[in-house]
Amino acid sequence: MPVFDADGTQIHVEVEGMDDAPAVIFSNSLGTDLGMWDQQAAAIKDRFRVIRYDTRGHGRSGAPPGPYSMERLGRDALAVLNGLGIAKAHWCGLSMGGMTGMWLARHAPERIGRLVLANTAAKSANPDIWNTRIRAVNAKGLEAIADAVLAIWFTKEFRERHKDTVARMRAAVTGLDPQGYVACCSAIRDMDQRWGIADIKLPTLVIAGKHDNATPVADAELIVSRIKGAKLVMLNAAHISNVEQPPAFTDAIEKFLRRG
Repeated sequence: MPVFDADGTQIHVEVEGMDDAPAVIFSNSLGTDLGMWDQQAAAIKDRFRVIRYDTRGHGRSGAPPGPYSMERLGRDALAVLNGLGIAKAHWCGLSMGGMTGMWLARHAPERIGRLVLANTAAKSANPDIWNTRIRAVNAKGLEAIADAVLAIWFTKEFRERHKDTVARMRAAVTGLDPQGYVACCSAIRDMDQRWGIADIKLPTLVIAGKHDNATPVADAELIVSRIKGAKLVMLNAAHISNVEQPPAFTDAIEKFLRRG
């Protein structure tokens, strides 16, 4: 699996599919790793060149001291594309990954084809919650917040019916470097792209979860209202909609990506 340097930080990447197929890069949410995209990668790798990477501070990528910024996370993604020699790729990011995608679509639009922004927001509704979370992780570690995070990520019904999946996602959270996690919390806390995203001209699909309390439907609707021509798809899910509703999520993104 390739590893690319992003200004001194190693970014772990996995690539599947044929080299000459259209490229799509998947960017993970806060607290997960590239494994969150397993079902999407398996479903589309015969038709796309699937690129997944661990955002800095997550998975097998480096976790240098923070705070980080959306610009920093965006430049990491560009380092991945440059390392692979890819001039342009479609983008699919969920939550923090969607925030990174908005930065890229504004600052490096020539590198992005079609843009999927899932369960994300242009600005956190309550930046103070991130300060609270940062203090909790710094004091007690990721184990102290894991169950509360999972309750936000998935509906109660999903958590009860898919305990193995929930356990795997919990292990991903608690296995992170706390320093990298809180550094990414800072990037989300400090971000405000509400007005800048009006400059985005790329074909854009916004995915929202009907039961998402982390980035509610209103956040998705604001993005759609600001990006000309953006389309909204609603899924019967909470925050990590691609894991809770994988067939519906995959179907929505593949139909959208195959148009371009």
